[in-house]
Amino acid sequence: MAGVEAALVLDAHFRRASAPPGELADAFHGLHVPIHHNRHIAAAAERADRDEVRRAGRWLVRNGVDRCSVTVGLALVAAVATTDDIPLIQTIGLLSRRFGPLAAHALERLPGRTEALLWLADRVTGWGRVHVVEALCRLDDPAARPWLLRRACDDDYLNRYFAGTVAVAAGLHEAVRDLASDHEFIEHTGRLLLMMSDCEGTGATLAHYPHSAMVWEAHSGQVRLLSPSVEGFVTLAMLAQFLTTASPEAAGCTAEQRRALRAAYVSLLDREDWADAARAGLAARDRRMRWLVDFRAPELRLRALPG
Repeated sequence: MAGVEAALVLDAHFRRASAPPGELADAFHGLHVPIHHNRHIAAAAERADRDEVRRAGRWLVRNGVDRCSVTVGLALVAAVATTDDIPLIQTIGLLSRRFGPLAAHALERLPGRTEALLWLADRVTGWGRVHVVEALCRLDDPAARPWLLRRACDDDYLNRYFAGTVAVAAGLHEAVRDLASDHEFIEHTGRLLLMMSDCEGTGATLAHYPHSAMVWEAHSGQVRLLSPSVEGFVTLAMLAQFLTTASPEAAGCTAEQRRALRAAYVSLLDREDWADAARAGLAARDRRMRWLVDFRAPELRLRALPG
């Protein structure tokens, strides 16, 4: 029944011809207004005149001063949007924790959807990024795959919800054949592997991804091309730690493959230039390096890390 009360308010408003949108400004206080696409609110929009719905929705998004009224406005715009509404939807979608789900839903239905969603995906974080990236994956548009393969993961914990979906939708197992000359792709593949190694209960794990062994092999063979950095050291060290402690089944490979993969990562991390980058991070008290030392390092015994 979520959304029914808001839909009743909309029905009463739209029954009065040319009722001014401003009457809805304070109409949703105390009501439960869902932040996702809602069938009751969408049905209320469908029962009314489209021009009136568009006028009310745009007014609420532009002028609403509380989250409930703006959410309803965005839901109305989403129901009747045209390409002219894309800038409005993108702008309110930047406040993505609250408005990301409906913004992604609205953009996903419009012509030019891929470009519009990519614009928003580049600018949002947290839960908003989850909704926009998942929408891009649903499109199954080849034009979105380069971005999904290189920039979808921004190292936020919530990336775990979509990392496996990105791997499948973007055809990661096919794309890794061309890893060699694309450093951004190599680094992002490492982040995807890392997120999928620690997403039990939130997303698709390496154990359930049928191409894990292929992606592991391609990535471990190409990381030597990367320039040393603190971020890269932490990512690769956490992958090595996962391969040290997880079962072959959890890693999606055989025991022999797991040993070879771990050896490849540790060998690179113990290289002098990578060790220097890690020491510099520790000297600067980089929080990622301190976290690695405190919680993940004991099993690795890397030369750059204390203990």
